[in-house]
Amino acid sequence: MDKWVGKVAVVTGASSGIGAATCRQLVDSGMIVVGFARREEKLKELRKELIGKSGEFHYHIVDLCLEQHIKEAFEWVKRTLKSIDVLINNAGVWKNSDVLGNPQDWKLMFDTNVLGPSICSKEAVKIMKELKINGHIVNINSDIGHYPPTLMANMSVYSATKFSNVSITESLRELLALHMLPIRVTSISPGLVDTEMVEDVMPGAPILTPSNIVDAIVYVLAAPQYVNVSEIIIRPTSETMLPFIKDAFKELNINL
Repeated sequence: MDKWVGKVAVVTGASSGIGAATCRQLVDSGMIVVGFARREEKLKELRKELIGKSGEFHYHIVDLCLEQHIKEAFEWVKRTLKSIDVLINNAGVWKNSDVLGNPQDWKLMFDTNVLGPSICSKEAVKIMKELKINGHIVNINSDIGHYPPTLMANMSVYSATKFSNVSITESLRELLALHMLPIRVTSISPGLVDTEMVEDVMPGAPILTPSNIVDAIVYVLAAPQYVNVSEIIIRPTSETMLPFIKDAFKELNINL
């Protein structure tokens, strides 16, 4: 990670879980990190925790459902820190809603999981291109964005957002390559991770820790510039969909 010392990283969803763990690791590695999130109290706590570390931590209050929020935040980063070298699109939301559910839940998931990260990537690329930066964009997706949860109705719309983001990530990588821009793009798709978002999803199921995902982020960032690790899927050992399917059937009063 020596090549990233003093470089600027933006991390979305920085107030907890994978985002907060990523901020800690990148600051420990000597990077200047800007955390984007809505919960200022959490960000203030994280900033206090990271005082005196090798790098620096800053934050900006951002609602990824609001394009103007995103644009203003990236303008602040460029104006204040003069660069954006790494973008970690980590923020995400899951709502317990199926394809016959509440359209407001669908909108929140698509705004947060698809449109928000896409706008962040667009703004980051604009700055990286202007400043001729060898940058890196990492999208935190999900293994459920690769395999449709046919028998898990309450995950169907969330899965659709992750399928979208997996596809968009590869399309972005291809487009940047066509434009001969030295910006690497990576999709990291975890299984179940111990974060606030999954506290009530499936108690007792095999689960990863945020640090497992951070290890993958560090791995792809540390690779030589000519190496683009474009896709990683990470699962807990012995992960299976059967407990989730049984739980879904139970809610529908269907016995397996």
